[in-house]
Amino acid sequence: MILSDIFHSYTAVVAPDSGWTLKTDCEATADGIGLIHLHLVAEQPTIPPKTEIAWSFPQQDITNRWTPVDIYNKALPPDWYSSVDSNLADGAPVVVFFNTQGQNRIAVAVEEAMRPVRIEAGYSEEKNVVLFKVILFSSPEAPLTEYHATIRIDLRDLFYADVIRGMTEWFAAMEKYTPDTIPSCAFDAIYSTWYSYHQNLSAGQLEAEYALAAKADLRGVIVDDGWQTDDNNRGYAFCGDWEVAKRRFPDMRQHVAETHKLGLKYMLWYSVPFVGYKSKNHSRFAGKYLFDFDQLNASVLDPRFPEVREFLINTYETAVKEWDLDGFKLDFIDSFRFDKGVDPAVAENYAGRDIKSLPLAVDALLSEVVNRLRRLKPEILIEFRQRYIGPAIRKYGNMFRAGDCPADIVTNRFRTIDLRLLSGSTAVHSDMLEWHMDTPVESAALQILNILFSVPQISIRFAELPDDHRKMLQFWLDFAKDHKDVLLKGKLTPYHPELNYPLVCAENNAEQVVAVYCSGQVIKVGGVQKTCFVINATGEREMILDLAVAPSKTVLFDVTGKQMADPVLQSGLNRIEIPCSGLLQIEF
Repeated sequence: MILSDIFHSYTAVVAPDSGWTLKTDCEATADGIGLIHLHLVAEQPTIPPKTEIAWSFPQQDITNRWTPVDIYNKALPPDWYSSVDSNLADGAPVVVFFNTQGQNRIAVAVEEAMRPVRIEAGYSEEKNVVLFKVILFSSPEAPLTEYHATIRIDLRDLFYADVIRGMTEWFAAMEKYTPDTIPSCAFDAIYSTWYSYHQNLSAGQLEAEYALAAKADLRGVIVDDGWQTDDNNRGYAFCGDWEVAKRRFPDMRQHVAETHKLGLKYMLWYSVPFVGYKSKNHSRFAGKYLFDFDQLNASVLDPRFPEVREFLINTYETAVKEWDLDGFKLDFIDSFRFDKGVDPAVAENYAGRDIKSLPLAVDALLSEVVNRLRRLKPEILIEFRQRYIGPAIRKYGNMFRAGDCPADIVTNRFRTIDLRLLSGSTAVHSDMLEWHMDTPVESAALQILNILFSVPQISIRFAELPDDHRKMLQFWLDFAKDHKDVLLKGKLTPYHPELNYPLVCAENNAEQVVAVYCSGQVIKVGGVQKTCFVINATGEREMILDLAVAPSKTVLFDVTGKQMADPVLQSGLNRIEIPCSGLLQIEF
């Protein structure tokens, strides 16, 4: 099928008797990309109707599907279980269908990355085709008089990762999604308190930990939940006042200053929308909540009220001014939503709200947060975590972290790789690394080896590390730092997403890094004069290298960085022993 077939066969439907008119037109580019432009118009401000655009595509040489939200499943779904939902704070409106070689067969992106979008894209057993349906305005939206959006269809026979990068560039080229500037410090490894301390924090113990983190050459810290409350029962009952728990941090400004003396940036966690039931501010915002979140013992603020936005922005400004912070972990922005699909503003005729659209209000809030904080500190760091990682979020955040997956090396690997593919120049961080101190060092090393193509976040207690673990961690942190230009900014080629990326390669003009996560892979390297690093993260010792030419030099390291006897390699196939979690350096 070619683009013209889709252009002649798609259907576009708007809810009847809605007062809206839908017009569409198509545009094909010379390189196999097609655009369907949607134009919705109403004579007077009216809540936009549910709108659907549908077409089918032959299931020819299609075996799998990639999306930024189906992190555990790259399988080809049936059409009756195929929805991909996205909005400003949840994923991105992107799907890619590919074959066993990773070649794209059809990829779809929708321009709308703020309001909710549903893409239904799955295999029809009756028709042997992939059915596509893009659904707009299936959730409450404020009244409008016109609306425009574009659907991008990519049929190019390219490697799936290159197609996703093309989509990322398409979004980034739009003025409304211009990505934030990324300071170089966003790519520095950092320490997080969450897994190592959870809410059991105090200034003294953290400062001792930071000294060890700085000695390991980490360059920043994120202090997570617990700094604002003496309560250790999880939940968010005490969020919303954002006053320091004095028992834990008697002098927050001095604590931050002591951290700065170690050469570390200081970032602080905030659960943005939550005002806890037990906070002093809870009554202050009565009538200005989207809903009560009883499970978390907190209410969710409605950012359509200007005073709500100003309260939040001023909270972060004040923290920077009073405590000299370097950045923020802004959490739970996906909770800015309607509970059970009901917008409380409609019954109140939007009283007191200067922005009627919830996603546009969140956009206004986060845009102003970044603008005002940057006036105080031009290189302010802002972290968001999966799943709020889409094109719109790149405007406000310069650090995207993989969603929580404690000690799960496989999930951390494919979360970070998925993020890298769709995040462009935004710094992608791993979920925090932790492991049991009695685990074999080769096993512990897999925690960092599985996230080498992202910025490491460490959340272990350094003082408790066994000596071999400490040496291992330092060796790989040094490797990640010394080669971060290729690891984090080089061209990334992750093979077989349907198998959780068993082989990942990154390269630039000077270096190539190949990490192998599954035994039995044949690793092809050489042919170009550059240094190649092969990382054995398979748990096995034997590997198969296919060298285009014989190398001029090889250097072999074990898991702790100790140099081993260097192997002699020839051109062609080589069976070689690389220590578990070890490294082979090859010079061509």
